[in-house]
Amino acid sequence: MLLRVRHLRCVTTACASTPLRLTRSAAALAFGLAVSACNFTITPPGRPALITPPAAVNSLTLDQYRSAVAQRILERNPSYVLHGSPQAMLRSLVVVSFTVDSRGGVVTSSVYRTNGDDEAESTALATLRRASPLPQPPSKLLNTRGQLELMEDWLFNDNGKFQLRTLASPQAQNFN
Repeated sequence: MLLRVRHLRCVTTACASTPLRLTRSAAALAFGLAVSACNFTITPPGRPALITPPAAVNSLTLDQYRSAVAQRILERNPSYVLHGSPQAMLRSLVVVSFTVDSRGGVVTSSVYRTNGDDEAESTALATLRRASPLPQPPSKLLNTRGQLELMEDWLFNDNGKFQLRTLASPQAQNFN
């Protein structure tokens, strides 16, 4: 602390020729204010209470909605559904991108990613169309156009049957 006061004294002496002079008492006052500023504690304001709107409590989350959509697709296409675990080396993985309107109608659908298996791609798109209308999406999930954009993975075995990744069983670990 003493060094700091000496430093302030040196500054005031060096500036003696300038019109703005610091006296010893002003320097002491400035030093006292600087030291006192370091000794107080700032208490952050309390957190506001989180109020969850009733609509959000009663509506589905995105994961729940995705599960409901996957379940609808499987219900409407029972002859294509693979029961049990998908084989270790899948025949095909088809990722479909689709848009659902506020009533559950499929507005657009397209293959987003594939390994080039045309039959699997056609099956994935056809099973999505057969499942329409899908469950009505919660309004809080809709974009400004009143639509919801989703993707789903169709996992195909060699026999042409599929599971959807959202509801899929664990994949086999060996190539029996």
